[in-house]
Formats: sequence, structure tokens, C-alpha cells
Amino acid sequence: MALEAKIGVIGGSGLYDLDGLRVEGQIQPQTPWGLPSDEIIVGEYAGKKVAFLPRHGRGHFLPPHQVPFRANMAALKMLGVEEIVAFSAVGSLREEIPPRDFVLPSQIIDRTRGVRPFTYFEDGIVVHATFGDPFAHHLAEAIYAQRSVLEGATLHRDRTLVCMEGPVFSTRAESNMYRSLGGDVINMSALPEAKLARELEISYQMVCMSTDYDSWKVEEEAVTAEFIIGNLHANADNARRLLKAILPAIGEKPNPLKGSIRNSVITAPEKRNPETVAKLNKVLPGYF
Repeated sequence: MALEAKIGVIGGSGLYDLDGLRVEGQIQPQTPWGLPSDEIIVGEYAGKKVAFLPRHGRGHFLPPHQVPFRANMAALKMLGVEEIVAFSAVGSLREEIPPRDFVLPSQIIDRTRGVRPFTYFEDGIVVHATFGDPFAHHLAEAIYAQRSVLEGATLHRDRTLVCMEGPVFSTRAESNMYRSLGGDVINMSALPEAKLARELEISYQMVCMSTDYDSWKVEEEAVTAEFIIGNLHANADNARRLLKAILPAIGEKPNPLKGSIRNSVITAPEKRNPETVAKLNKVLPGYF
């Protein structure tokens, strides 16, 4: 039987596996946009079929700007994934979000620099997907409802995430600028991941795990990798705890994004590049 799953889980920094996952198989499928970060493990977790992919690869060998985001999203889509819960380590831009707290963002500010391929729709195919609300409200509701399972951590919601280029951390001036823009947490991987999920009609919610106060707090030492690693392990334990609690409540309803891209294609049929159409038919069959 071919491997498939409706629910995708993306592990961020510190979350490279799921203890207790009953493995049915693992695959690193070739997509039209290359290979995903690592093998995707498909199996049963907390009673639900899931496809698990570590964003940075097991052993964390892929920096943010070299994560094959298009291949990652395409591979999950080709396995049948319709909903994704994505975990990510973040820096906090607010006093009330201390290290080890969790955050459900509802908005994103893009501070990446265009180094990363960020769309499937190019080379003769133009599609404008809506992105006013970048995250899936129904997934956020299901996750927030299980906040009591977190140990020693608060789950904040409806916050704004800043996605920066990296891999160098922010200067203090940059960190304060992000605060003035309304940012609450900051990471290096929400984009283009969230945009690509939307282009493939996948409902997507990121769960942010605070590791530090970025560099805006002058009374704190500037953030270092050593300090962050100390919090990653505690956050990973809480992430697994939260995931087990939320899985029974997701993957049961029709995907609200299904069919949304079909009506967003701008390019006239006679102008569509056949090579691009062939690639897109791997993930959105019959749309072009």
C-alpha cells in the first residue's frame, strides 16, 4: 500500500523525531522541485495517521535559507497531506512571552530577502493566492483548546510573527525595529513555508516555541546558540505533549482551502508553459 497521510507535522529546531510514532514507512520522494529536507516518516501517532518531516534535516544540517521549502511542501502534498502543524523555535520580542512559552501566531511580517524560492507559480504560470490570514484558524482553535497539557509554559495566541533571513541573529536595533512594527516573536523559517502551503491548498498553523528574548532586552546578554540549545530540549518535550493532545481533534473536517487555487489562475490556457504545467500537475492535478 502506498504511503499516505492527511496530517503533516513539521519539526523545527530541537524536534527531529516523534517518540512513540508507529512507523509504517519512510520516504524521501523526488519532486519537481527536488528532494525534501530528509526522509518523511509516515505512521500512527496518538491514534492518527501522520507524515513527519524535520525541516532542517535530522542532525540539523540545513540553515534556514537552504531549506528546500518547495520540495518539502510538494512532498507532503504528494503524500496526501491537507493540514500541517509546524513547530518552530522563535525569539521573543515581548516581555510577557518568556523563554519556553509557546505562541500561536495569526499574522506574519516578511523580512526575508528573496534568497529563497518562494512560489510554485512562475515560468509561464501566474496565480495570485490570497494570504490575508496566513494561518488556519480552525487548527489554532484546536491547538489552543489543549493548552493545559503544556508543563511550565503558557500558550499565547493571535500574535504577530516576524520572519527574518538569518542565519545571523538580529542586532539590537533591528530587534527594537521589529517590536515597533508590532512583532511579538521572530524566526527564520515561517516563510516561504506558510506561503507555499497556501499555494498547495494546505491548511497550515505554526506553533512557535520561545527560546530567548532575541536581542532587544539591553539588560540581557545578546542571544547565543548555547543559550537557545538549553531551552530547545524542554520545548521539544512540550511540543510532543501538545501534539498528542491535539491530533484527535484535527484531520476530521473537509479542508476549507480545497479548490481555492483553481479559481486563482490568471494565465490564459494558450499562454501556459507546458513544462510548468507538467510540474504543477504533480501537486495540483487538473488545475492547469
